[in-house]
Amino acid sequence: MDLENAAATVKYLIRDRDAKFPAMFDQVLADAGIETVLSGVRMPRMNSVVERWVQTCRHELLDRTLIWNENHLRHALREFETHHNRHRPHQAMKQAAPLRAIPEPITDPHRIAHLDICRNDRLGGTIHEYLHAA
Repeated sequence: MDLENAAATVKYLIRDRDAKFPAMFDQVLADAGIETVLSGVRMPRMNSVVERWVQTCRHELLDRTLIWNENHLRHALREFETHHNRHRPHQAMKQAAPLRAIPEPITDPHRIAHLDICRNDRLGGTIHEYLHAA
């Protein structure tokens, strides 16, 4: 495990009750100061948020990218995570991103008629971000 080099500290690991996780798995995590939280019994929707994120990541990134090695995968996932949390609009958040506030609406008709949009490509053009030019 390379948790010592991670930028964030891990306090909890949420996992299901699958038999593929032996008791030793939880003990190793406990020794590292990580508390294991088990999902409910026979509650398949409990992991729905993570499953939705994985599905979005697969459709928008991994299905369009040829991954060469672990470093390339980590880089691509880091870029997608940044895009997902800082730029991509989320319907449940009134089209804001989790780490970005809702932008002020443009009410000036002149600005609306002459929008200056610039595109920022991530990962060689796999992901596109569109912003109002300053």
